[in-house]
Order: sequence, then structure tokens, then C-alpha cells
Amino acid sequence: MRPNLPIINLWIGLLVFLALASDAQARLVRLAVERREVVLDGRVFGLAGPYEKLVGTAHFAVDPDLPQNQIIVDLKLAPRNVNGEVEFSSDFYLLKPVDPSRSNGRLFYEAGNRGSKRILQIFQKASRSADPTTGEEFGDGALMNRGFSFLWMGWQWDVPEGRMRMSMPVAMNDGQPITGLVRGNFVGPVGSTALVADRGHRAYSVVNPSSDEHVMTVKSLPTDPPTVIPRDRWRFTEPGTVELDGGFVPGEIYDVVYLSEDPRVIGTGLTGTRDIVSFFKYEKGDTNPLPDIDYALGWGVSQTGRFLRHFLYQGFNEDESGRQVFDGVFDQVGGAGRGSFNHRFGQASRDALQHFNFLFPVDMFPFTDTTLTDPLTGVTDGLLQRASDSDTVPKVFHLLTNSEYFNRAGSLIHTDPTGVRDVAPPDTSRIYMVASGPHIVGRFPPAPNPSISFLGQAPMNPLIYAAVVRALFDALDAWVVGDQAPPPSRYPRLSDKTLTPPGETGWPEGTGARLPQSPLAALRLDFGPDWSLGIVSNEPPLIGDPFVQLVPAVDENGNDRAGIRLPEIEVPLATQTGWNYRHASIGAVDRLSSEIGSYFPFARTASERRQNNDARLSIAERYRDKNDYLGRITEAALALVEERYLLAADLPEVIQRAGNHYDWAIAETTTRR
Repeated sequence: MRPNLPIINLWIGLLVFLALASDAQARLVRLAVERREVVLDGRVFGLAGPYEKLVGTAHFAVDPDLPQNQIIVDLKLAPRNVNGEVEFSSDFYLLKPVDPSRSNGRLFYEAGNRGSKRILQIFQKASRSADPTTGEEFGDGALMNRGFSFLWMGWQWDVPEGRMRMSMPVAMNDGQPITGLVRGNFVGPVGSTALVADRGHRAYSVVNPSSDEHVMTVKSLPTDPPTVIPRDRWRFTEPGTVELDGGFVPGEIYDVVYLSEDPRVIGTGLTGTRDIVSFFKYEKGDTNPLPDIDYALGWGVSQTGRFLRHFLYQGFNEDESGRQVFDGVFDQVGGAGRGSFNHRFGQASRDALQHFNFLFPVDMFPFTDTTLTDPLTGVTDGLLQRASDSDTVPKVFHLLTNSEYFNRAGSLIHTDPTGVRDVAPPDTSRIYMVASGPHIVGRFPPAPNPSISFLGQAPMNPLIYAAVVRALFDALDAWVVGDQAPPPSRYPRLSDKTLTPPGETGWPEGTGARLPQSPLAALRLDFGPDWSLGIVSNEPPLIGDPFVQLVPAVDENGNDRAGIRLPEIEVPLATQTGWNYRHASIGAVDRLSSEIGSYFPFARTASERRQNNDARLSIAERYRDKNDYLGRITEAALALVEERYLLAADLPEVIQRAGNHYDWAIAETTTRR
């Protein structure tokens, strides 16, 4: 593509700027801008004025011998340039005020979940887009009106096509390929073909696909002894797929352990995040068009909530010059986990759920921001221990939903490993739970999951909590920039019996389902003697004792007693959960389906309730009419605004949605169960 004049001018400015910054050890060495476009024909966003997007490639070079880079697995085995540095590059995407002086001095960095972008969708109520262009794709402009700059960068090598990606170096042993074991893991699909990698991601290559050394096993539960499937019954087909004669059994757990080569140095995803944010924050100059950044805020959802937890745990919030990178970190629904973000042959997309993605290094001690000792291993550690040692601890928000307590070992964020005492977060952290919220929000009206792979027995939970996320982000921003104390942590605790074993939650009769008694068990896993070096030799790992997992207690309606209770939970029309059992068509009906929630409606009338043997009061027994219901909704919403868990600007939407919910719930045509 022939460059236009704005791109040339920008590129010249950046070359001058980076030459001035070459001694600062912010090892983003070059930004190759491929597109520079003014947003929405120059539409003005408040005092920030017009915005523009800069899209291109970020180039990095890091010194493997620096102390801050010692933790990057296999970095010393990657090829080096003439300066002895390891090079890699990544897609980047920046939205900023055209006039950099009109920035508010805050960089909002999203660690994109599997290469995607969601800031505008959540914080500006925009439609989802990989490359926002239209007014709908920029939404209401709430943060742009305030002058925020937004940055995204690819940090995985294996994401599906069309996502933001990082080109990572390959580790070599004196110029020779490194080989090792890779484990593909999946729950039996319908049919005879399955993906080896996770959810459409690129798979590591197979060395000699016809070899007998590759092994496939099957079992019903994660801790069951596996059964080896004869080698002549299965085969590798297209890259990243396997085929089994007779087909897979739906709901069964399959592992394919195979020999691969050419591991990427996947810790460069963490490194690049560190270095690009540090660059924007510290390498300032008057000759470039980039915003002058004083504070950096990082946000990650689910996978990338875990990524940011891993980032903090391994000390990446200290840059190569010893400076603090993020001032605030928002871990949304990451649960207690970290992930496969910095070890040889790691698969960054893998998580760990009650019945999906088993025995990967996700729910690993430590879990709490506070430093604790694991009584079984004697290991003492904390999520923020390295950041504390380097004096780079940011302000941290952990946001959970009900789902994380059943599928993401959420209680371990705020209890000791034995589950016998509460562990309060340090003064620099807060923990919040959205009561009865689902990890994955369902459609309204409530309906089954449209994904056949994760079909549930009950309709999905449609409880939208984006308004809580917006309010908490504002609180985090005010805490970082103005030192204004945020709202108090709000989550279930042992001390007031709002956190309990599954059998003691107080689950009511008449919902049509039983609360799960076996949430995800976070297990002590042994990946082999070289695991401390990031090398897996036990694949799958040896299984040790579980950590104790607890869940939220519920009220007489089946909704969580503790946490941030949104108006539709405080003034309910249904029991809403973060868990859902697998549908019979996909097998394992007593296990949980991904991270989707359930919706169990109340009866409309007392007679209908008695007919269903439902212990929960009917809608007619609770509310005189819609006005009564909406009055209570408004009162509950105003209380949350006062407490800073909701923004006043979101009140009309919250009340309108509740009204729609009421109309649907009492309609005669509603299918009740």
C-alpha cells in the first residue's frame, strides 16, 4: 500500500523520538505505523477533541542477560541480533486524541482476550468490532470524552486468523530444534474428528505423525486413571486435528500427548506487554505525536484477567529500568488462576474448568495477593510478592462472579489454602463479587446456550453487569490518579457464613435443579523436576491433593447473599446462577457446561408455585404490580449509586432492563420450565 503523507510524517517523528530514547531500556525499539486514520470524520469528543487510530507493528529487542528478563523461559535459547538481543514483533492498535496535549494523561491498556478488543463495547456501550469505524462501533464516547488513550497489542502466536497476533522467537539448542511433549485435551465431541489445540487456535506441529510414541487416552473424570486407546484406532489428520475410528464418546475426556518441536518463547507476550506500556508511559518527547502518559491502567477479562495475574506474579510490573509499569490493574473474572503464559510448549488459550481443559498449569499456588504458606508443600509465596520486592505494586481490583466459585476456584483468592480462614487483601487491593452473576452473560429473554459444544440443561443467566465494571473502573481510576479510596471490597466470607461448603449454601427447593456439590477442584500438580525452569516432563502432570474450594451461600430465593447485588438480584424475578449442567446431547450430564449460568424463574402466582412444589414466593406474592416492582428496583439502584458500585448515568438503562424483565416474566405466553 502506498503510504500517504500523514503516515510518512508520523513515521519520521517516531524515528526521531526513538533515537532520543535509545538509552532508556524501554525495549520497544520501533513502531511501524501502517494506518493512521482520523475517527468518524473528525468528530469532537468533549475537551479531548477529535480522535485518531494508529495501526501497525511494534518491534521489540530484549537483552536476555538483564535481571528483569531472567524469568522469561527459553529467552537465552532464542536467536540474537548483532547487539546480543532477542527480537520479536506484534500487532498494535492505538486510539488517542489527534492533539496529544488534549490527552488526560491516562493509557488504558486492554490485554485482549485471544486477540480481541472489548474496551469500547464494555465502557462505551459500542457494538463489537475488531476495527471500529462507525458511530455504533465507538458507542457513546464516555471515556473518549474524558481524553483516555486506548492501546491493544497481540500477545499470543497461536490465535485464530483475523485476531491480533505476536510473532514470537523460536527457542533452539545450538542451532538444533528443541523437542518436547505437547498435550492436546478435549471433551468428546459428536463425531470422529476433534481439534488438538484449544478452540480454533493453532496447534504445535507433530514430529512424525505416524509414530507409535504419540498416545491418546480417555477417562470420565479429571482424576480417573486414563485408558490408552490403541494406536491403530486413531490418527493425526489435517494440521491440528485427530480422528478416532468409531467416533468420540460425548462428554468423555480425551488427551493426545505427542512429540513436537520448535517451541515459541511465549513469555515474550508478557515481556512485550511490559515494554510497550512502559514505552508509552515513560519515553516522552516533544517531537512525536503520541500522548503524554502519566498513568497506565491495565484491564483483562477471563483469560487475560489470568494473564494480568501472571504478569504481576512473575514480576513483569517492573520494567528493564526498574520502573513501575501499570499503576492500576483490573482483573475481571480471572478467578484464582494464572496460566500457560511462560513455559516451554505452553498453550496460552488453555484454562481450567470443572469439565473442560484439564490439568493445565492454571490454578497453581499462590492464589492470594497476600503472601501465605501452603501447609502441604511448605512453599511461601503471594501473587504480589515480586512486585512488593521491587516496589512496583499497583492498585489492583479483582472482580468475580458466581461462576468463578464453581469453575475458577474463586474462593482461594480470599481464603487460606485449607479453606478454614478468611484472608483479607492487602491495602493496595480490592475484591468484588457480582452476586449471582455468570461468567458468560446469556441472551434476553433467557434461552439455552446457542453453542452446541457448551449446551446447558437450563436457560442461560442474562444478568448483565457491565454497569458494575464501568463504575469500578471509575473507582480504580480515581484511586490511581487522585488517591480517592475505592468502594469497600464486597465478597462472601467464612466469618459471616456467606462462604460455605456446597452442601451448606441454603439452596431452596423447587428450582428444578440441585446446586453442584463438586465445583472445580484446584489440584496440586507435578509437572516434573524441571518445572521451575518452565519445562514440562510429566505430561499429563501427576495429581496431588486438592485445595479446599468453597462457594457463596444463597438466600431463600437461591441468589447469592454476599457481593454486589444488582437490582434484579435484590428485587428478584428468578434464581440466577453462574453454573449450568451439561445437556444430555453432549454427555456428562452431572458435570458443568463451560462457564455459563442458569436461570430458574419464579412462578407467576401462588397456585402455580404450589403446583410446582416451589419454596420460593411467586411474583404475585412479592409485588403488587409493575410500579411496585420498579419502585423497589429504583431504590436498590440508587443505593448502589450511593455506594459507588453503579454510575448515575447507567440508572435509566438498569431500570429499563428490569422493566422489560418484569413484562416478560409475567406474560401468559412465557414458557416456565
